[in-house]
Amino acid sequence: MNMFVSAFTFAKNAVLFDYPVKEAILSVLPICDEIIVLVGDCEDGTLELVSSINDPKIKIYRSIWNATLREGGKVLADETNKAFAYVDKRSDWVIYIQADECLHENSHAAVLNTMRNCLQNQNIEGLLVDFVHFYGSYDYVGDSPRWYRKEIRIIRNNPKIESYKDAQGFRIDGRKLRVNDSGGIYHHYGWVKHPNVQKLKQKEVNKLWHDDNWIETHIGAAEAFDYGNIDSLKHFAGSHPQVIQQRIQRINWHFDFDPTKRKLNFKYRLKLIVEKLFGFRPGEYKNYTKI
Repeated sequence: MNMFVSAFTFAKNAVLFDYPVKEAILSVLPICDEIIVLVGDCEDGTLELVSSINDPKIKIYRSIWNATLREGGKVLADETNKAFAYVDKRSDWVIYIQADECLHENSHAAVLNTMRNCLQNQNIEGLLVDFVHFYGSYDYVGDSPRWYRKEIRIIRNNPKIESYKDAQGFRIDGRKLRVNDSGGIYHHYGWVKHPNVQKLKQKEVNKLWHDDNWIETHIGAAEAFDYGNIDSLKHFAGSHPQVIQQRIQRINWHFDFDPTKRKLNFKYRLKLIVEKLFGFRPGEYKNYTKI
């Protein structure tokens, strides 16, 4: 069965804030026929970094971020929609990957098989991927209910589908998409970078949600980000994608955490107890309808 698969992402200041956008692109490249990369208005070398991949599947476009969409992270959804609009009309499925995410190569076969199996079932509008959220280093992952466990990262090439709120998911005319699991696993590395770079990133990224007074109050003036202020982590026992291995070797800071010293609030403790007893997590946000 012939199937055309596209992927898309966007990036701005990826070099300045040390986003693994090159690795993100490479992680989906083997299972795509094209990859759209929308590079925002920046002069830190992001364009050159993406161009260095030098693969004919990659199509680079430029964008100017809309500064008036600061509230609620709306500009991220706007850039997502812009990139999606460049996708080839022949595409059957479109993989969305953000600049700090990587699809594990062990998932490639499962994702392709799911897309093929669901291709003729138009009732399925999107596919979910499972998330592993790394924090502080490549050795620890978040395991409290604050982290989302699944999200839509594969969608039909349907122009009615739009990025929702701050680009965490997708909807059609405000309605949640009907989805199934893809079998794919995304590693999220947004919280793994040198503490000084993480602090710079937090100041800049939070401007997309908050005003300057909030930034000054909540982010503070310290030079380095405090990774120790986290409620719960566990050691990562799996394998990282091959595309991220060089970054792991280049790590130039130290972070350690004692997983036995959890600092979960009452609400999170209660959610985990219910999940253990009954198999579901109460109040979990799901921007999709699973079928």
